Amino acid sequence: MMEAAVREQLLRIYAETRTIAVVGASADESKAAHQIPRYLQSQGYRILPVNPRGGELFGEPVFRSLAEVDVPVDVVEVFRPAQEAPEIARQAIAIGAKVLWLQLGIVSEEARRIAEAAGLTVVMNRCMGATHALLGLGPGPHASIDA
Repeated sequence: MMEAAVREQLLRIYAETRTIAVVGASADESKAAHQIPRYLQSQGYRILPVNPRGGELFGEPVFRSLAEVDVPVDVVEVFRPAQEAPEIARQAIAIGAKVLWLQLGIVSEEARRIAEAAGLTVVMNRCMGATHALLGLGPGPHASIDA
């Protein structure tokens, strides 16, 4: 069970978020880095995929880096190895994001320090899709999206 303060913080993040830049977004439908952003998009969030390959994903142009993102971003969600997180944190600060969210399995105390020092809220080692469902905000990424 999640503690009340954490729950409140997470609920506030979802309530205040419109746009999520997803670093490491994947075109591979079998990967969480595809399923989670697609789910969040189905719940009304605008997803800005970030992947060096470019192209298009979720009906949006893919930015090759966070630095290229030219619209306001609320959350930077990270599907990349932890060792890349500190640099992603710096980029998130540079584009004015409010939240740095490291997906399940990703922990970087250095990234946390960098982001929090700049006033960002940091969530680590938590799935943004599963957490949305856990808070009762939606069906969750593993419910059938086509249902």
